[in-house]
Amino acid sequence: MATETAGQPQTTGPAATAPARTPDIRPMRADARRNYERLLTEARTAFTEHGTDTSLEDIARRAGVGIGTLYRHFPNRTALMGAVFQGEVDALLAHARELADAPQPCAALVEWLRAIITHATTYRGLSRALMTASADDSSGMARCSVPMREAGGALLTRAQQAGAVRPDVSISDLMQLTNGIALAVEESPDDPKLADRLLTLTLRGLKAG
Repeated sequence: MATETAGQPQTTGPAATAPARTPDIRPMRADARRNYERLLTEARTAFTEHGTDTSLEDIARRAGVGIGTLYRHFPNRTALMGAVFQGEVDALLAHARELADAPQPCAALVEWLRAIITHATTYRGLSRALMTASADDSSGMARCSVPMREAGGALLTRAQQAGAVRPDVSISDLMQLTNGIALAVEESPDDPKLADRLLTLTLRGLKAG
């Protein structure tokens, strides 16, 4: 039935009073949240002890859930890795912000790159995964690699503006070199000074003439 108010027709009944529907966004249930946190904890332990290629079935078993539950939270291995390493990435991003106003831009860049190498060598296989993710922004590891490139790019630009680093150096190449150093260190655990030697050689090639 229609009525008129101020000359305008209006519809009465349920259609007139029903509010516009909005997407139903629900928070994760408590049991699902517990499963999620247990999976992250066990994955972090397994990646530290056995490397990033450890069995996902074993991670699920240690977390007390089925493999289907793991895949509901993390559709693939790289998604799980990205979630596990998010905390370390956040710390590296915070460190980059702390170095943004350092008096020696080149030294700040080197300090940050060394921190990345230390992080990447904590988990066997992480450096290789980061190298792969750098070329694929749709990867589950992109949540780690993309903000890292942005943070490193700011430090690199500052060092270039100071005349300390060649202008043709890109952050993508620099991150690949850094991950390559981390991979070399991973393969040579008996040479604790290898990272510093390789990083020094890299920086000699980066410096402006």
